[in-house]
Order: sequence, then structure tokens, then C-alpha cells
Amino acid sequence: MKQKVTLKQIAKELDVSISTVSKALKDSVEISKDTREKVKAFAKLYNYKPNNIALSLKNRKTKTIGVIIPEIVHHFFTTVIGGVEKVANAKGYNVIICSSNNSFDKEVINMEMLASGSADGFIISVAKETQQRKDYHHIEETMSQGMPVVLFDRIIDELVCDKVIIDDAKGAQKAVNHLVSKGCAKIAILSTVDYISVGKLRTTGYLRALRAHDIPEREEFILKIEDIEHCEEEIAAFLASNEFDAIFAVNELFAVTAAKILYARGKSIPNDVSLIGFTDGILSKHFIPSLTTISQHGEEMGERAAKLLIDKLEGDPLATEEYKTVIIDTSLVERQSTKK
Repeated sequence: MKQKVTLKQIAKELDVSISTVSKALKDSVEISKDTREKVKAFAKLYNYKPNNIALSLKNRKTKTIGVIIPEIVHHFFTTVIGGVEKVANAKGYNVIICSSNNSFDKEVINMEMLASGSADGFIISVAKETQQRKDYHHIEETMSQGMPVVLFDRIIDELVCDKVIIDDAKGAQKAVNHLVSKGCAKIAILSTVDYISVGKLRTTGYLRALRAHDIPEREEFILKIEDIEHCEEEIAAFLASNEFDAIFAVNELFAVTAAKILYARGKSIPNDVSLIGFTDGILSKHFIPSLTTISQHGEEMGERAAKLLIDKLEGDPLATEEYKTVIIDTSLVERQSTKK
């Protein structure tokens, strides 16, 4: 295998300047056709490859997108990442993925690390602790340095940037409407605490659906969970204290946990209790019975977020102050956990 050469070595061999070699390799019309062909032939013969690291430092561009998500194991976020990578790779960008593990401090560290030269811009779904603290200085500072940010799923209304979301309230309303259409009237909700934006919005949609059908709102039918990872005891106590004919869970984990508890209590799904979740992940498809759910279309969300960010990175600098909020529509996926 021929040894790789540098621009300097090519210039020395052909007795031209380094600038001439660089321009010739870029097919610049400033360089004569004869010289361009001679430089390209020599570069090909000696396996010349541009130094991407040097180029990125010179141009202050890494051709890399930083993606920060709250949790790496959540199926929804893996589908979003798939969508980001699909668009980014097609445009010649690499993707670095970091998980905040729902920690404010880790989210800040991830942003500082990537902003120091590893990435040109960010796609972020903010951590639970970030929403709880309402401290967004790290994102604001990054944007003030000229690095574009696109927020998705968990967004911050106060931040002026591009955003990709679903209409969480509308999706929740769609879920409850489906339960009502199957004859359910005693509908519980398993949600999150209000500072988690998606949980609050899905609770809003649940209440909106009840009002639309003249079903009384009952505080004892609403469970707001803070410790999502250790929710089983809380859900079990909630289900034991009331009798429901349907449950709407704002995420897949809550839905599957509720199903396990109902089975342990001898309840049949959907004959005794209908169950519907949010996020059409692997658990929803393969749990027995398979779960009726609201699909968030994570891959499309990732694709749209990547396109918005790349448009900012490559677009007209004069248009960088124009921001968009893209709303992805949800869809109902009907399976075995609700009545036919």
C-alpha cells in the first residue's frame, strides 16, 4: 500500500504552492486545467486523503451533531435517534449521543463537553431535573455562542429555538375518546408529576376528553408519579384503592406495570379493565395482551429535528433568527388491551 502524502509533500513534488494544490483538489477555476489534472492524478496515485480534523478546526466545523436524551433505554428515544442518524448521515454529518440520565448536572456536563469542539449543534430532550429546576442557562449560553439548538419531546417554552413536538394533549384526548367509545366511564390515569411537561400535557388531554363526554372528573382517579423507575408500589396501592373499567397510562412503563398488577389481582384485560398506553414501543407490541397505544412517530420526530438543525448550520446566516415549531401528529394503534 502506498504511503499517504500531505498537501505540503504534493506541493513540493510538483513545485507549486500548497494553496495551488488545495484549490486544484477543490477543482477551482483559478487553477489551470492542466495543473488541476496533474495535482489530482498525483494525489490519487499516492492515496492522498484530506485531514478532516484539521479541516474542522480551520473551518470551526466538525460536521457532527450532538444529541442529548434523558434516558438511553427508552424505546421512543432510540427511534428518534434512528431518525436523526438517517438524515444526518445522508447529509454527511456524524452523530454523538449522550444520555443525561434525567440529571441536570450530567446534561450540563454533556453540553459543555460537546460545545467545546466536538459538535456544531444540538438536538436535546431536556432532563427531568432540568424541568424541575427551571434552570436553562447552559442551553442559553450555548445558543448565545452561535451554536443552534433544536428541542424535541420535552421542550422549554421560554427558550427561543427550533422545536419538534407532538400534541401531547391531543394524543391523550384521542386515547380517552377511544376508551369512551368502547363503553368505559370510570377511567383512571397514571401520569407523572406536573413539572414533567409531557405528563402535564397528557393529563390535560385526559381531563379535556372527560369534559367533552360529560364524565365527572374525580381526583381519586388521577395518580401523578414522581419516581418513574420505582413506580410499582405506588401503582399497586392506587389500583387497590379504586375500581376502574379503564386505565390510560401516559407512558409504556406505567401501562405494563398496571397490567402486571391487574393480572396478579385476578383481573382480565380487557374484559374487566381496558388499558391504553402512550409510545408504541417493543413492550406494547410484545406484551400479552399486546397494548393499545398512542404512537408518537419517534423516527419522524428525529428526522424533522435533524433537518431543522442542519438547515440552521448550512443556511443563510441572515435567516438564523427565524425559528419553527414542528408538530408531529399522533396515531392510535389498536391492539388487544382494549375491547373490540
